[in-house]
Amino acid sequence: MSDGYDVLLRDGGIAHVRPLRPGDRTALHELVEHSSERSAYLRFFTGGRGTAHAYMDRVTSGAYRGHALVATVRGRLVAVAEYIPVGDGSADLAILIDDAVHGHGLGTLLLEHAALDAAEHGTRTLVADVLAENRPMLRVLRDLGLDTSRRAEAGMTHIDITARPTARLRAGIEARDHEAARASLARVLSPRSVAVIGASRNERAVGHRVLRNLIDGGFPGPVHPVNPEAAEVAGLACHATVPDGVDLAVVAVPARQVLEVAGDCARAGVAGLVVLTSGFAEAGQREAEAELLRLCRSAGMRLVGPNCLGVVNTGARLNASFLPHRPVRGRVALMSQSGAVGAALLERLEVSSFVSVGDKADVSGNDLLEYWEDDPGTDVIALYLESFGNPRKFARIARRVAARKPILLVKSGRSHAGGRAVRSHTAAAATPDVAVDALTRAAGVIRLDSVRDLIDTAKLLAAQPLPRGRRVAVVGNSGGPQAMAADACEGHGLSVPELPPGLIEARAAAAVGNPVDLTADATAAEIGAAVAALTASPEVDVVLIVYTPPFGSGLEETCRAIAEATKNAGKTVLACVAGRDTLIDGRVPAYAFPEQAIAALARAVRYAEWRQDLTEPADVPVQVDDRGARAIVEAELAASPEGRWLSPATAPRLLRCYGVTLVESVQVDGPDTAAAAARRLGLPVALKAVGPVHKSDVGGVRLDLRTEDEVRRAYREMAARLGAEMTGAIVQPMLAGGVEMIVGGVNYPAFGPLVMAGMGGKMADLLADRAFRVPPVTDAERMLGELRCAPLLHGYRGMPAVDVEALTGQIRRVGRLLDDLPQVAELDLNPVIASPDGAVTVDARIRVSLCEPPPSPLLRRLR
Repeated sequence: MSDGYDVLLRDGGIAHVRPLRPGDRTALHELVEHSSERSAYLRFFTGGRGTAHAYMDRVTSGAYRGHALVATVRGRLVAVAEYIPVGDGSADLAILIDDAVHGHGLGTLLLEHAALDAAEHGTRTLVADVLAENRPMLRVLRDLGLDTSRRAEAGMTHIDITARPTARLRAGIEARDHEAARASLARVLSPRSVAVIGASRNERAVGHRVLRNLIDGGFPGPVHPVNPEAAEVAGLACHATVPDGVDLAVVAVPARQVLEVAGDCARAGVAGLVVLTSGFAEAGQREAEAELLRLCRSAGMRLVGPNCLGVVNTGARLNASFLPHRPVRGRVALMSQSGAVGAALLERLEVSSFVSVGDKADVSGNDLLEYWEDDPGTDVIALYLESFGNPRKFARIARRVAARKPILLVKSGRSHAGGRAVRSHTAAAATPDVAVDALTRAAGVIRLDSVRDLIDTAKLLAAQPLPRGRRVAVVGNSGGPQAMAADACEGHGLSVPELPPGLIEARAAAAVGNPVDLTADATAAEIGAAVAALTASPEVDVVLIVYTPPFGSGLEETCRAIAEATKNAGKTVLACVAGRDTLIDGRVPAYAFPEQAIAALARAVRYAEWRQDLTEPADVPVQVDDRGARAIVEAELAASPEGRWLSPATAPRLLRCYGVTLVESVQVDGPDTAAAAARRLGLPVALKAVGPVHKSDVGGVRLDLRTEDEVRRAYREMAARLGAEMTGAIVQPMLAGGVEMIVGGVNYPAFGPLVMAGMGGKMADLLADRAFRVPPVTDAERMLGELRCAPLLHGYRGMPAVDVEALTGQIRRVGRLLDDLPQVAELDLNPVIASPDGAVTVDARIRVSLCEPPPSPLLRRLR
């Protein structure tokens, strides 16, 4: 943190937070001079600015023993917050803020960060003495979200603040972060004025096309073309440089000029920059992109791009892009990291807004989720991503947003196998793409395989209410396509139930079961009547209309009948109109093929069920020795900084810190010590080689050895076969029968921990029967229920049921271990023998590796 980090303020501005440095003395004295006498009095009580100046000399001296954070805005130091430990687990807390930035949320933010830093350094209680008349500070400390106790003494309020984070603090931080992120994008997506820098008279140039789109789209505010070599462009007077106070500047100049233009915009007070120009990180120019971002951040500007198409807000009549066609207003908000994909989506979707993020140097999907969450014009959010900037934060924000609005995601790069070599069963299975699946699933995000799937699903969710259940009625004039629709329903786990007798009145030739085949001769009126009856039936959750034109009354009349029959339906209705993708009456999505319609419907059903089941079971507390576990990991990494697999003696020690149940094991180094261990443990025993990763693959496992001579002979044969690769062995008692399971996990630097459970033993890789979760694992029993082998756990064909609670306990404990210890890169418990008497780990492999600690989810900061 020596260089600090950028943070968003309540009004959308940007501050930079970092530790205090001795070289800040002059800036601190300037802060005092910018503060009023009253502010100095409220902070230092007596002596006013004189006391404040003397104190700033002390905090920048070598004798200062406190911890201080400072904040700068536009390069000027505007605040300092500190806590000074007093030796009993408590610390004195204080803050001084420039009067010019009062009311922007900076004080609250610095106090949050100081409290989190204090707790991390062992402080249990923060102590603040506040003058009773300093009501704003009393209010800030009250609303911070930490537990406090107060007592009044002679015009002073003495406040003890428990530094331990609380649920209220988490909720407050999330709410404040949301408010700041939304404010920071308001002047980008709903600007009062726009400047186009590089507005050319050449009608084919990007700058000209952006200007033309703004004019033709009817943007209601001032539009300023900027071109020092032109008097006017497109009928508008040109500026040599960007005018002061412009909200949004769109930059369409060559890459070599972008930094100079960004500096001009910073001086003019521009709020947001959209850089269309390419030639930055995507072309290997990462330093230039980093400097562009630094310029924007130091000036308080949000940056969209570079290398992007621009931004659109149809509700604000803003088309600040060089798209070749005008976007159509709708209810879908769209973000694309690919310009080509974004343009293709805009041809097929009606949107509320569109942001092409390009290189995504600053504004990302996380920011846009925060903005669109409260956008009254947006009902559905669609994202095309090539990379995650901060996947953990994405998961937290997306889960909250998805509780209100569906989020659709197409993430490219499914085939990427990861950037590091992995050798455990879990790490081989838990690829980064599997991590994305687990993360999006936990957040309620609808992940899709293709842009086609995104369009199909967005059409349905934007136009129709969420399905109330899985019961689908299929009605139409085409038996074959209706049968295909019914088959697709079954394939996606949807129900096509029998309908009540007499529900549909139709000609004698019609089949009025479900699907309801009205035959090719069915008129528009007959189709409409059947649809109306089905939408009114309490036995049906969804109505799918299958129509093949031009039979019956023809396409136009049939669509009118469908529109009339469904205008007050109140439940999900969709259609398959053979060969056509369209919207009937702007409300009923129609698809060219039945499979398309059912696939989109199935996604909507699963999302609706996730919404209904948002109350996850509470995380079951796990008693752990996390301090002892950290000591083990730190000692291993001190001895081997490049990382290593833990020894058969160390891995069980680490697992026992988390209460994982292990079979008794004895490490041996020869035939005689192996025989002695077998005698002590009690025959029969298992002998397992130490050294090979997958022992069973190379003959490194011998089971059910019933005499000491068998143990000696097995050790000699194993050593002869494996040679130097075998560095010893372990002896274990044979366990009674049970179900062999695997419980494991990986820690990815970006995604964090991922837990796996599945069929174990030799079947682990062959059957690939696995389920994944992001810790904390609060639904371990449901996780096991997803496995094909789940019936084995509950008594299959006369087998006894296993102790599922013991097995889920192992899963939760592994999740907690991985969450606590990011240095645990890979972990395999395989097999875990699940039986009626419990769940016991027989073999454990753990690899540790140095890594950067993940940022605290409570620390508000821009990536």
